[in-house]
Amino acid sequence: MNAVRTTACVLLISGLAIAGGAGVLTHMKEDTQHAREAALIPTSSSHRLVRDGIAIDFEATPVGNTGNLTEGMFADIRFRLTNAETGQPMAGLAPGAWLDQALPDSDPGTRTLQCKSRVGLYLKGVMGARPLLDFNSYYLVLMNQDASITVIDPVTSLGGITSTLMRIPLKHRPMDWTASRGDRQLYVSLPASGEVALIDTETFQVVANLPAGSEPSRVVLQPDGRYLWVGNDSRQDGQSGVTVIDTQTRKTVLSAATGAGHHEIAFSEDSRYAFVSNRDAGTVSIFDVATLSRVSDLATGPKPLALDYSALSKAVYVADGKAGRITVIDARSLAVRKVIDTGRGIGPLRFTEDGRYGITLNTLTDQALVIDAASDEIIHQLQVSAEPYQLVYTRAYAYVRGLASPRVTMINLGSLGRGKEPILQSFEAGPQPPKLADDLPLADSVAAARDDAAVFVVNPVDNTAYFYMEGMNAPSSNYLNRGHTSRAARVIDRSLRETAPGVFSSRVRLPAAGDFDVALILNQPEITHCFRALVMENPELAKARQHARVEFLLDNPRVQTGEPVKARFRIVQGQDDEVRRGVRDLRVRYFRAPGSWPQEVAAYEVGEGVYEAAVTFDDTGAYYLHVGSRSLGMEFGSQPYASLRVQNSGVTPAHQIP
Repeated sequence: MNAVRTTACVLLISGLAIAGGAGVLTHMKEDTQHAREAALIPTSSSHRLVRDGIAIDFEATPVGNTGNLTEGMFADIRFRLTNAETGQPMAGLAPGAWLDQALPDSDPGTRTLQCKSRVGLYLKGVMGARPLLDFNSYYLVLMNQDASITVIDPVTSLGGITSTLMRIPLKHRPMDWTASRGDRQLYVSLPASGEVALIDTETFQVVANLPAGSEPSRVVLQPDGRYLWVGNDSRQDGQSGVTVIDTQTRKTVLSAATGAGHHEIAFSEDSRYAFVSNRDAGTVSIFDVATLSRVSDLATGPKPLALDYSALSKAVYVADGKAGRITVIDARSLAVRKVIDTGRGIGPLRFTEDGRYGITLNTLTDQALVIDAASDEIIHQLQVSAEPYQLVYTRAYAYVRGLASPRVTMINLGSLGRGKEPILQSFEAGPQPPKLADDLPLADSVAAARDDAAVFVVNPVDNTAYFYMEGMNAPSSNYLNRGHTSRAARVIDRSLRETAPGVFSSRVRLPAAGDFDVALILNQPEITHCFRALVMENPELAKARQHARVEFLLDNPRVQTGEPVKARFRIVQGQDDEVRRGVRDLRVRYFRAPGSWPQEVAAYEVGEGVYEAAVTFDDTGAYYLHVGSRSLGMEFGSQPYASLRVQNSGVTPAHQIP
């Protein structure tokens, strides 16, 4: 867990531009007389600072604007920056902000120096000097194998217990997701229920389950954000096609049968046309978005597996793995303008953000083929991870994930070009290849981090999200998703955003009760100041902390049949996570999914509040472990559970869970 926070510190350093740039560290020399003359006018939850010709109005209000700021609840943090003389908004600035326990009361000059010193530590990423909340930060969300999504705060921990912010329950297993502009809404497809779950990422709650046709799988927002397009992979006649949902009214505005098979969806950059592939029908359906009418169906080969749009060439590229070719459709004339021969086996295809280069992956030859959109020609054929199946871009690299290898291949985008020798790098994201896991979704297992110079990579076998920074030899940290099994990842940005000219805001969950400083920094002009905010104790959270809690200590989620396994866990209780010793009636109940007769074994103390139960698994499959105790009032199922994958003893070397 500490490793994750360390990583977040490094991330913050790499993103200093957000918090005012590196110059902040060398030019923190404000005259303390400014602090003595500053106009600081407190109200219940707002303050005003006037300095160097700028008026800064700070406000912290609970969501819903009712009651007090309360720990564990959400609050809106706002900074309004205006010209002190004219009142005109100061737009386009890049403030950084943090929330931490309040500094001791002192005279204004000393307080300003203390504030600047504290902010300097935040910017340097000093170990042990992290704030409780970093408003220049982000959340990591993990799509689970079960019907849930895990939300991770990699920078801070809630209540000092875990960096898991919360888990979002869903009606059924998720398959794919996409986020709105600004990451304010997350749309998650649920094939089993024929719906798309709409999640408000301010509160991380499901606010609606939108009807989305039969077996909704791929979900894509058109560039202007108006319509959500959903691919319906139904095997019933006349129900395989697309469902279009108006994101403003949340109503279905189009249901169209386009042809059998899986559907991928792409758009022209102006959202004028939508292109929908029909895998088993061998066609691409083209829609006029303004009228929501189908313009034509173009034959592109027997198995169109993927398609993407290039803003540079104004064309859609359709990859057909069976025919071994890419069909190029002109997005203006809506006609085929070229066919590129590639060889059989191609599948996933994506273009860089600027549209210059496209990459398609060949799972038969373990290659990545690079297309130059300027000439519609293949200019590179690169050997990558075995059985490549996913492709994700950052600003500088393309990340290629292979099914048959834990190694992730990185393609340096700056080294691409005719006559150039592409630069490839790689790193291992876990010990096992993804193909050993079951039920992989459409959603990507690789997610670009907020500063676009790092990625999170989920390994679905060891249930861990690995964090990798570009330029490193290996991942620098990881997160084990205890109690659930990770399948995909994406990042929800929570940096301060300019929501109106001169108004910078963020919505956060308050981690604790007490008196807090909200530190703000500006680079031009150079201003550092700590505002005050009082957060009240949440009686419900205080009550919950008094109950005993289980923390599993299972570092390896894969075990063998027939061999005893030592399942360890810790019992903690209270505000400071004090360990509970001497509990004599702890028992571990375990069963195989989706449903089997549960078994129970006793657990015994083996260390300082650490308990151990010997369990044996006779059959392969996924198992779930629960802990119960009558003396602690801990019923089975009331605490987070652990999951294990059991394999035949001849599959992998023996593992023991420490």
